[in-house]
Amino acid sequence: MLASKLESTERVKVLSTTDDQLGEIRWNPQKSLFFFAMTVTGLLALPYTNTKEWLIFTGLSGLTIMAGHSVGMHRLLIHKSFKTAKWVEHTLVYLGVLVGMAGPFGMIRLHDMRDWHQRQSQCPAYPSHSAGFWKDAWWQLHCSYHLQHPPEFVLEYTVANDRYYQWLERTWMWQQLPLAVVLFAVGGWSLVGLGVGFRVFVSLTGHWVVGHYAHRTGKQRWVIGSLPVQGYNLPYLSWLAFGENWHGNHHAFPESAKMGVETGQSDPGFQLIQGLEKLGLVWDVNLPEHCIPREGLVRLH
Repeated sequence: MLASKLESTERVKVLSTTDDQLGEIRWNPQKSLFFFAMTVTGLLALPYTNTKEWLIFTGLSGLTIMAGHSVGMHRLLIHKSFKTAKWVEHTLVYLGVLVGMAGPFGMIRLHDMRDWHQRQSQCPAYPSHSAGFWKDAWWQLHCSYHLQHPPEFVLEYTVANDRYYQWLERTWMWQQLPLAVVLFAVGGWSLVGLGVGFRVFVSLTGHWVVGHYAHRTGKQRWVIGSLPVQGYNLPYLSWLAFGENWHGNHHAFPESAKMGVETGQSDPGFQLIQGLEKLGLVWDVNLPEHCIPREGLVRLH
């Protein structure tokens, strides 16, 4: 039995009034000030850090981005590409919250609304990353996109009514504090600045950079019909993006737990899933051959 499949567009309910083009980009004070605070905190700590603290930073960044964001938030919570016990799911999603991007509900909404826009005949500049480098950086890291007549967004019952996720959604920014307390006990304020502030800055900036280029340029193995936004693979970034760099593959097989689908495409996130599967903590793992082909999918040679 395969893991349950859920297209992101199934959560986005188009209404008779929905217009996918009429919208505006607005500065998001909460998002922007949080990013600014993390950036300043991290940069102020850099002159006082040591080798041990950089090793802790590297381990925390890898754990939260790979296990938390890529595996927990993206492949599990959003795309349902494998099944696991609820305590494992909650742990992975919590690590994803520590990346500092959004709570579980907000993360699903950000992802699904962007995907929905990209599946339309035309896609605005914000969700398509089609603005210039610096403008897109400002938009994605400091602003939000608001449609005048949006579709209805409906979370599935099991997620929307999960009390743990409801709590995380209310408190996701404050979840850095328990980690900060632990890091302060281990290494003082310099480790807090590096392990919280600078880690969040690097994680959010890195996520934006990969998303920016993965929708604009790179290696292309798959094309989906005449859609205005295509996905591209970014070779050589596997161990920085933990498999999320194979975004062209992901566009082709969004429900697959494996993103590095071609020979030689390293996918550390999928390797973690395989490791958990061997331990009996993960099952019903979706692979590309299990996915229903997307309409208009063409393999390039």
